[in-house]
Amino acid sequence: MKKISFDDLNGKVCVITGGAGVIGVSIIRALASVGTKVAIVDINEELAQKVAAELAKEFNVNIIGVKANVLDKESLESAKTVINEKLGPIDLLINGAGGNSPQATTQVEQIEESDLSNLEKTFYGLQMEGFDKVFALNFKGTVLPSMVFTKDMLEKKSGAVLNISSMNSYHPLTKIPAYSAAKASVNNFTEWLAVHLAKVGIRVNSIAPGFFITNQNRFLVLDEKTGGYSARGNKIVTNTPMGKFGDPDDLQGAALYLLSDLSSFVTGIVIPIDGGFNAYSGV
Repeated sequence: MKKISFDDLNGKVCVITGGAGVIGVSIIRALASVGTKVAIVDINEELAQKVAAELAKEFNVNIIGVKANVLDKESLESAKTVINEKLGPIDLLINGAGGNSPQATTQVEQIEESDLSNLEKTFYGLQMEGFDKVFALNFKGTVLPSMVFTKDMLEKKSGAVLNISSMNSYHPLTKIPAYSAAKASVNNFTEWLAVHLAKVGIRVNSIAPGFFITNQNRFLVLDEKTGGYSARGNKIVTNTPMGKFGDPDDLQGAALYLLSDLSSFVTGIVIPIDGGFNAYSGV
């Protein structure tokens, strides 16, 4: 019987897009703890390099920050050149870039009769610019990096891709139609790409975080005046059987599992990490 561990991740090269965010940093810490070399690809080069330097020092692992725009293929190809020069061929990819925007968020959860005289707060008041931005960032921002950063895996005939989906993909939340639709698309694309790449040794899976407080959703779930939960934040906790928001570190085990050889016969799945939210009917 072989040893059960994440030792196979030691020395491998992993690219993570949007890696300078809260969730990305937590996953990088998990990877660094098992000796994986990491390239943090982020549109904010200064932040990516700052985070990389801090984590490299803490874990004594080669971690670099590289600037790229996940919606610009040439930018991604330039980043790949830098990563190959500094770290070597890419073995693993985490598509972590994403997020929501107030521009793609309705102000009301449901249209009431009183809203009919002022539809700006509803679905009818959404601006396509904001909708397009959120959908592109989450969906195309997963497709394009997958096109670029899996090329080395093709040559090796081995590798793993981990997409970051959301529980919105299963049950669309009120107020955020663009984000919910985009994450549902990520799930579908995960299955599609898993089938497409299965015979060349590349696995593709996703994790679907439940509710975590991030920079993107803070304005929705926290009350700026009190610092406590907003009405929406309280509703989320009430409908999560574990009765709390998740901690980014709660994602680490599933991420390492899906990237490692421990899941060598697993491809095309989405694992909810949600404190039981998906299992609860509300009653």
